[in-house]
Amino acid sequence: MRGWAGEVRGLGACGGGAGAKRADSGGVGGAPELAAAAPRWGRFGLPPSGTRRLGRHETISGVPVLTYLGPEGTFTHQAAQDLARAGEDLVPRGSVPEVVQSVESGDAQAGVVAFENSLEGPVPANLDELLLGTERCVIAGERVLTVSFTLFRASDDQSPLRGVSSHPFGLAQCSRFIADRGLQTRRALSTAGACRELARSPCCGWGAIGPALAGDLYGLRREADQLENERAATRFVVLRTSCLPPTGKDRSAFSFRPSHDEPGSLVRLLEQFSLRDINLTAIKSRPTKELLGEYIFYIECEGHIADERLRDAVTGTLRFRSKSRFLGSFPEDPGRPPHHERGGADVPRAYRQMLAKVSP
Repeated sequence: MRGWAGEVRGLGACGGGAGAKRADSGGVGGAPELAAAAPRWGRFGLPPSGTRRLGRHETISGVPVLTYLGPEGTFTHQAAQDLARAGEDLVPRGSVPEVVQSVESGDAQAGVVAFENSLEGPVPANLDELLLGTERCVIAGERVLTVSFTLFRASDDQSPLRGVSSHPFGLAQCSRFIADRGLQTRRALSTAGACRELARSPCCGWGAIGPALAGDLYGLRREADQLENERAATRFVVLRTSCLPPTGKDRSAFSFRPSHDEPGSLVRLLEQFSLRDINLTAIKSRPTKELLGEYIFYIECEGHIADERLRDAVTGTLRFRSKSRFLGSFPEDPGRPPHHERGGADVPRAYRQMLAKVSP
């Protein structure tokens, strides 16, 4: 198992780059994809002429790279635009492991992946890649995007609709529309990929479900909008090897793997947060993929690792026999509601009053 130690790893990863400027957000979107198109190269799959050997964190143009799960026109692409820092070049990759490992290896400065959906929950494969496949990566930012789906048809196909293709998340989110019309379904590697394939190889009576601008990008005819059962949101995270200092509205992520299967081991860890009135925003368990019944717990909470209360909670967890890993502190998406109001604001003052009664 890589990336584990009997202490919180990577605390020195936070710092530097405060106030880093984001690149302008774009207007393209899609769904939380698990695989898609290949990297952006020249014709015939070859790098452009004059390409030099890539340096660390560099593209062919010599600027920092932010990778994301392609193709262009997906929600992942939009989130990447929102989370990129000024000067970073966006480069699509063909799978989530490629994105994550490009950051882990240092070939890219950052990578953006889908992390959670309000209807389907976490994206297990992507969470596992972070927990089990990395040592250096930390979450350095998040973006929550509202998703809405459109039905596209080939421009000259006027036959009755008999089937649709999309990413499994897209099919799940539009299941009512599909069931009401008795449509067949095909799974695609991404929502934008479904639109691209329909444009490349039109099939009579078939449509693609995808983001509005993805279909427009590939020259398809828009037939119906807002197909989703209910409005949903997808959360994307940007992975880097360091995170920013506190902003005042942050979250922090950790993973814990109890060393022994014993009663109360997880409760004792969680108590370190509750006793300090730290709000936990996520608790997820994932198998270690080593032995049946062994799990890693992924935990998110409000606050930054540099905050006093969270520091005390983390040092409290280190007293127990568990393998702990720090997975980053990051600014919350601007659209999130205010933090839980912590009680005990007067505790330090009350304690000082008590100490004042102690004779020198």
